[in-house]
Amino acid sequence: MNHLIRLGLMFGNLIPVNSPALIDRYNRALKHLTGKTTQLTDFHIDISGFSPEVGDELNDPLYLNENGCNRQFILLTTAQKTAPLLNASFSTSRQILKQFIEENEAQLFALTARDAVAGELLNSVFSITNPARLNDIRKVEIEADTTTGLVRDAEKLGQLSDRFLGEEDAWFDDVLIADMITMAKRTGDVTRNPVRLKQMAFEQENFWTAHFGGSYIFRSTPPTVITVDDDALEDAGLGKVIEKGETNKIARFLTDNNLVEPIIKARGIDGTAILRQKMDFIVVDAAQDANMDLTGATRRDIRRLARAHADDLPPEYHALRRLVGWAEDGGKWPKISSDHPAYFYTLRATDHKGAELVNMLLAELAPKDVRQLFICHKELFYKLYATWSDTKKSYVADFLATEYAVDKAGTRAALFGHEPAMEETPPPRGVPRDDLITRVGPWGAVRRERT
Repeated sequence: MNHLIRLGLMFGNLIPVNSPALIDRYNRALKHLTGKTTQLTDFHIDISGFSPEVGDELNDPLYLNENGCNRQFILLTTAQKTAPLLNASFSTSRQILKQFIEENEAQLFALTARDAVAGELLNSVFSITNPARLNDIRKVEIEADTTTGLVRDAEKLGQLSDRFLGEEDAWFDDVLIADMITMAKRTGDVTRNPVRLKQMAFEQENFWTAHFGGSYIFRSTPPTVITVDDDALEDAGLGKVIEKGETNKIARFLTDNNLVEPIIKARGIDGTAILRQKMDFIVVDAAQDANMDLTGATRRDIRRLARAHADDLPPEYHALRRLVGWAEDGGKWPKISSDHPAYFYTLRATDHKGAELVNMLLAELAPKDVRQLFICHKELFYKLYATWSDTKKSYVADFLATEYAVDKAGTRAALFGHEPAMEETPPPRGVPRDDLITRVGPWGAVRRERT
């Protein structure tokens, strides 16, 4: 993992906390939330204020995320909005925190100038030992204040001010006036500089959770959960349960609900270039299994390896090669069924609000595509990275540092961007005008399960 850290691919964009003032504010917030403090004088925090160094010191990687459920957070600066979320239990948590910071940026900037803001992502569930409790996670609300209760006091002062202005005899109410003066000493003039954070709630329709081996919950479609532990979730009331190994059922769910599209058909991207890169990653994986040295290997070297060892490459490579050949040269129509190991490599999410979750699922189902795995499912990427040979670790880390990290936004747009529909262009040579892709996809029709 040290190579990833040095290249900024792990623990990248964390916020340094190394001044006495910031450490004091952090400790006040940490004490307020957990009853604990840190003795460290230099550490880093993620978007939620979690620090891996503090977690090691306390021997508690969940010190801000008890039971992996209601995430607590500590904000020292609005710059945390660009930081990652480490040890995420739910795929929606980082986006919720980022949106909260952006929607309240001016207020949070003022508040964190003199104190830390501490809070919690609240839902109605405090423990998920019972899988049925996942069904109760419907909405997440944010509760936040400074460690001195400045937001609470400002709200109370506003209420006292309304009473003073609205009640007929308020001028003669010495207790009311004294309370307002005392409160104003702590909050300042809230009429000129209001201290108020937006009340925000986030509906939880589709999300991934780390619980029960990693589970994908879909509610905007007919309720469905895709999971490792189908026995544990079968009677949880979450809807239809599909085990991750049931590729035909997953394929049917994704296509029936229009959640995926063939990469080769997608507008606004270079589909064949993406597939060729996936082929390179598959070659790298095969080279690892054959104990080949990939030190300093270029893309040309990888493709030379593919030609030299074509007979030893896995079926995913050959299926994608035929698909690229069809797209570029009008070759034979490739039939890639839903139980073929290359099937999920040919897909990406359609343009819908759950696209990130679907791309995350596809990354897990096509793990040899290390770029998509890193972008869409970092938790799984780090887990698998630890099992790779040194030569594959080095190649993948260097590739991500040179071809992804230098232009993250551009790469994401090239892979997952969507453009509005345009007039259809003529299909490749040898393909009927009615476009076979539209009817059955590049793999052939998804096989239905026998019941």
